Amino acid sequence: MTRSSSTDRCERSLSPARVRTAHFAALALLALAGCDSSSAALPPSAAEAPASSASAEPSAVDAAQAPLASASAAAAAAAAAPSYPGRSDGCPADMVRVEGDYCPALMQDCIEHHQEYDHAKGKRTTVSERCLRYAEPSRCVSKERRRMSYCMDRFEYPGTLGEKPRVLTSWRSAKKLCEERGKRLCTEDEFNFACEGPEMLPYVYGFVRDKSVCNIDKPYIYPDHSRVLPEYDECLKDESCKKELERLDQREPIGQRTSCVSWAGVFDLNGNANEWVDLPGEKAPNRSGLKGGWWGPIRARCRPTVTFHKEADYGYEAGFRCCGDAKPG
Repeated sequence: MTRSSSTDRCERSLSPARVRTAHFAALALLALAGCDSSSAALPPSAAEAPASSASAEPSAVDAAQAPLASASAAAAAAAAAPSYPGRSDGCPADMVRVEGDYCPALMQDCIEHHQEYDHAKGKRTTVSERCLRYAEPSRCVSKERRRMSYCMDRFEYPGTLGEKPRVLTSWRSAKKLCEERGKRLCTEDEFNFACEGPEMLPYVYGFVRDKSVCNIDKPYIYPDHSRVLPEYDECLKDESCKKELERLDQREPIGQRTSCVSWAGVFDLNGNANEWVDLPGEKAPNRSGLKGGWWGPIRARCRPTVTFHKEADYGYEAGFRCCGDAKPG
């Protein structure tokens, strides 16, 4: 049985080494292909054809039916809108409100590890500590819990359904992108609580690891270490960088996996993309932490924080989401 204390931040993981920000002046940056703005419009149907002058004035029946038609359209739009778990009072529409009593320090006992980890014990290896089952329940070892109330993005950035989460992004870039939206990076504790909840779950879904719930435990693909990939926007402009990213990439589109949702209604906090968080009390360049894990065969749980990657580092699996202060309700 392995006992892990969540008061200690994890300093190593199997995550591929992120690299310092690098820009290649010699690379020819090619424009990313987009939608063709000159595409022809479909011919209008008879129903879409301009009305004749004889029908320009609405009849009494038309006027009477107008409110009913408007109400029906509103009902149809409401029915078509996606329904998500969680609450959003005091938060923007794309965020959820996370509120409750948080345990700053806890103990979680792993009672069954992945056989890969057991076989690697005592050997010089970088195999990640994947726990298959934890003892229930987790134990809060803090003298008291702390009340928390804040807003967190429902999905990983950029939060657009069907689009893959942004990666190849440094902590500094993530911080700037959140601030451009009037938000901020989430803190380490905010991520913890949104992920584990009052029950202090090791994974968003419970105490037993399940790769069918979240995008985790995909086969590891070795990156080409002979080259340094630029950050996301520049990578998408360069065909060779795009090709390498596509070879490594096992992200899932935002909103595709509805099972990987936390108690608070936040999606993909375990797996899919690693997420940058802010480490309060630290000074530059050590304010950066990575949490939640990504799609590979790594820990991918709520509490561990990788702290050795600096603010300018980034990697093909490093993304983020934003947080904000909740308005009093």
